[in-house]
Amino acid sequence: MSERKSPSLSYRDAGVDIDAGNALVDRIKPLVAATSRPEVLGGLGGFGGLFHLGEKYRDPVLVSGTDGVGTKLLLARQLGRHDTIGIDLVAMCVNDILVCGAEPLFFLDYFACGKLDVDAASDVVSGIAEGCKQAGCALIGGETAEMPGMYGEGEYDLAGFAVGAVERERIIDGSAIDTDCVVLGLASSGPHSNGYSLIRKVIELGAEPLDTPFADVTLGDALLAPTRIYVDAVRKLLGNRDIRGMAHITGGGLTENIVRVLPDEFGLEIDTRAWRVPGVFEWLQKTGGISDAEMRRTFNMGIGFALIVPANDAEGVTELLGEPAPVIGHVVARGDGDRVRYL
Repeated sequence: MSERKSPSLSYRDAGVDIDAGNALVDRIKPLVAATSRPEVLGGLGGFGGLFHLGEKYRDPVLVSGTDGVGTKLLLARQLGRHDTIGIDLVAMCVNDILVCGAEPLFFLDYFACGKLDVDAASDVVSGIAEGCKQAGCALIGGETAEMPGMYGEGEYDLAGFAVGAVERERIIDGSAIDTDCVVLGLASSGPHSNGYSLIRKVIELGAEPLDTPFADVTLGDALLAPTRIYVDAVRKLLGNRDIRGMAHITGGGLTENIVRVLPDEFGLEIDTRAWRVPGVFEWLQKTGGISDAEMRRTFNMGIGFALIVPANDAEGVTELLGEPAPVIGHVVARGDGDRVRYL
């Protein structure tokens, strides 16, 4: 009897294409280089990203944040648009660390897929690089994982990790907030990256296709609009105005995020008449038959970032910002009922 020979298998036979991974690295190198800062040591391709704090900080505290973009990825895939979802990824991380007054320094990403599509992955990284440029931080590394059997054709997932720094004496932690403070709201660019499981359910219920004209864009464009990055706006204020607290309006919406930075003895009164809710939220609420309470604890409702400042400095803060920042609420003594009351 002749001995049966075992087949000669390769990693590519198992579904992992090393050459495609190398091609992606070559393609994204200039994108990564465009985000560099003087503190970055070395380049893309090492086992770790190197960053030197230098002499800028006297007593630095490092601040880190990690996040993803949730099921907004499925909408990006449905529309065949992969060039803005990376901005969302950066925004969700850097806006979080900005809340305590930190300057974003560097960012790393994790891209996982079943089979690597170099074009789609390159589009994703181009968005990540653009987000890093908007935030002023360096993209110093990341990981691309090709895992056949874990993800279906065309599917991928994203995660990001940001590190920033703030002088210990300048940490903004909400401890100085009192009933003399008001809440200023900075506009969002849309739903940002929260509530997309509900958004996709509303899309299923609605009769309008995603290419339906909506304001100056299409419905799909309005829903996929990348998350606004607030670093440039807030940077103008830090060290120049009396910022008592800040909040990034993410999952939990207006109802749950602003109170996270308040001392326990305080609550909020939010005046919904202070700003106009963008049309995309009106469409979601009407099409999905969603209650006001559910909308407010799921979506940002047009306010993506909140600043808590003394009432007598609100005008000065708005003037320095150079953009509308309406007074959307007041800090009040905490009562026996809901901690957040809507007017």
